[in-house]
Amino acid sequence: MGQDQTKQQIEKGLQLYQSNQTEKALQVWMKVLEKSSDLMGRFRVLGCLVTAHSEMGRYKEMLKFAVVQIDTARELEDADFLLESYLNLARSNEKLCEFHKTISYCKTCLGLPGTRAGAQLGGQVSLSMGNAFLGLSVFQKALESFEKALRYAHNNDDAMLECRVCCSLGSFYAQVKESMKIALQHGDRPLQALCLLCFADIHRSRGDLETAFPRYDSAMSIMTEIGNRLGQVQALLGVAKCWIARKALDKALDVIERAQDLAEEVGNKLSQLKLHCLSESIYRSKGLQRELRAHVVRFHECVEETELYCGLCGESIGEKNSRLQALPCSHIFHLRCLQNNGTRSCPNCRRSSMKPGFV
Repeated sequence: MGQDQTKQQIEKGLQLYQSNQTEKALQVWMKVLEKSSDLMGRFRVLGCLVTAHSEMGRYKEMLKFAVVQIDTARELEDADFLLESYLNLARSNEKLCEFHKTISYCKTCLGLPGTRAGAQLGGQVSLSMGNAFLGLSVFQKALESFEKALRYAHNNDDAMLECRVCCSLGSFYAQVKESMKIALQHGDRPLQALCLLCFADIHRSRGDLETAFPRYDSAMSIMTEIGNRLGQVQALLGVAKCWIARKALDKALDVIERAQDLAEEVGNKLSQLKLHCLSESIYRSKGLQRELRAHVVRFHECVEETELYCGLCGESIGEKNSRLQALPCSHIFHLRCLQNNGTRSCPNCRRSSMKPGFV
């Protein structure tokens, strides 16, 4: 079956599928898969089969075709096709509740080089990752992924993606609400504080600042009561973002200063990085260059102190989407740098790097 005939049969299957003749559409597509030698046509028909089986709830079949699509994408040697096929693999595992695999495949998507499809599919990757974190009840990471997906939807005017994210946020809210009930029943103050933080973040992400502020205050009160200083930093960080959303930059800076003091007391560099980033954006908008430079310098100092850079090429880790590799000694490098290095020992401490893990 040639390229033109393959294209005609794929379109025929789509017309049948859109007219609710699903089984006939599947038969047409399967015949294309059996007889066509056109790799691009095979890739496209596999995408149709993945989507159709997903909508029919046949998730094992969905996974089977997603795996074949990965092999086809590799034969095509096209980064866009590879990104799409890894996303389908992530979605298949998400439907089968293989959440750890979903997160792994989503991270692979994010680690691929920049592609044309990246801007279109990035939001869907973030959504799948959020759903997986939600399935594992890792609420904070789930919310961060949903917020990222929502930004993609707004930036690209993608109403369908926005709708799907809102549905996931509804599930997220329900799970956090259930966790809050359990926390109240058992008098678990740390869990109550965490749930309040999640509630506050949800309302802030939806622009409901009037509800977010008192939730952050309640979380802050419990965090102070139980002596959780890192939790206090997280609550203050949320309050600062609320003030920024309201354009009350001076109030935001006051809150950031309090949070920065706590973060330095605890010694949590990641929180300090986030706070310096917020301060940097505020001073940039105010046009205060001296203060801006001070926070840029402090940000890079935190990067150095946390060793958030590749010990081989010297580039900062996290500024670009790159696949990383963590060695048993805990040192992290770009995967490409380790592959080019050609040694089995850690370049930093010279320990054996057997059985490294991808991050």
